[in-house]
Amino acid sequence: MNFKTEISLYKRQIDTALRDCLGQTEDFPETLRMSIEYSLFSGGKRLRPVLFMSAFEGLFGRDPKEGLPYACALEMIHTYSLIHDDLPAMDNDDYRRGKLTSHKVFGEAAAILTGDALLNMAYEVMLENAFKYPDDLATHLKAIKLIAHASGLKGMISGQMADIELIWKTSAEETLEYIHKKKTAALIEVSLSAAAALAKASEDEFKALSSFGNLIGLAFQVIDDVLDFKAEDEVVECGQGCAKLTYPIVYGLEGSKNKAQDYINKAISDLDLFGNKALFLKSLAQYLAKRQE
Repeated sequence: MNFKTEISLYKRQIDTALRDCLGQTEDFPETLRMSIEYSLFSGGKRLRPVLFMSAFEGLFGRDPKEGLPYACALEMIHTYSLIHDDLPAMDNDDYRRGKLTSHKVFGEAAAILTGDALLNMAYEVMLENAFKYPDDLATHLKAIKLIAHASGLKGMISGQMADIELIWKTSAEETLEYIHKKKTAALIEVSLSAAAALAKASEDEFKALSSFGNLIGLAFQVIDDVLDFKAEDEVVECGQGCAKLTYPIVYGLEGSKNKAQDYINKAISDLDLFGNKALFLKSLAQYLAKRQE
């Protein structure tokens, strides 16, 4: 099976499971349902759930039914974070993926509640699934804890706060990496490490997948910054008091492209211990690299 076919099958599998999750919910206000569906099915890449399923099912050969609720939960958490990031109090964005953002369509109150609903639904879905495996409950709870850690105070939320306030470290380079290891890479990394934990991977396998996830998460952010870079953006010597930090501002456009490729190359080498089983994940990393071309 070629890479494009395989990723398409994963995305279809995940979209079906997400719709099943929404279909199982009890009655709630129509505006909330519309807002959830608007953001959850707005054409996202499904990167995080695809990573989870390709590790859990592809690398470790585990039953997809056991893993799909986690894949869905990761997409719900990611979507909630985007809805809240777009709000006027944070990034104040009017468009996401070429469409009006949730708060522009449904209002700020509905957008906040939609994000809250998706975050809580993610944990409901994971916990309901975990209790279906009473003999392996501890393993499921370990995976849920990893996801909570990555998406919570010590991960994504701290990264967003550091980005908003530009909480400074010793250098522009260190500050930039701190922000995006937490804000972007943490949820991508846990998409793999949670799959490894649930599949009872060895310590070496767990470390390899965590490193791979962290590196492609950083590469993903570098490439996003490169794609967002505008000709009028100024590449400056960025120090204390710098208004914003992006990879092209700190490293330059070509330096950023080289940095992304370096992250991708290191990530791919992390998967060597899996042999041919990791071909899909390696192809996915190369696919991410091509986004900047």
